[in-house]
Amino acid sequence: MTSQIRIEIVGRDAFWRGAVIVEWEHEHPEQKLIEETSGAYLIEVDWLEDLKCIAGDCFSRIVVAPADPSRRLWFRRFLPSGRNREA
Repeated sequence: MTSQIRIEIVGRDAFWRGAVIVEWEHEHPEQKLIEETSGAYLIEVDWLEDLKCIAGDCFSRIVVAPADPSRRLWFRRFLPSGRNREA
């Protein structure tokens, strides 16, 4: 039995974050990423290294997200990042 982890895709912008998803679905159609409302995804632990390789090819990176996203969301209220800006 494999376990799942939460990840976030951090890219240059929304286009490149989307490119990671498109490439993953193209190369691994049987392995579905489960999107959560917080923008994170649930994946099988075994997929992490392959997903990191695909993200690197798309000018992005994969960050393992906390199991409880509420704390991170709370911090984002006070410490805004430039990640969400579309320029």
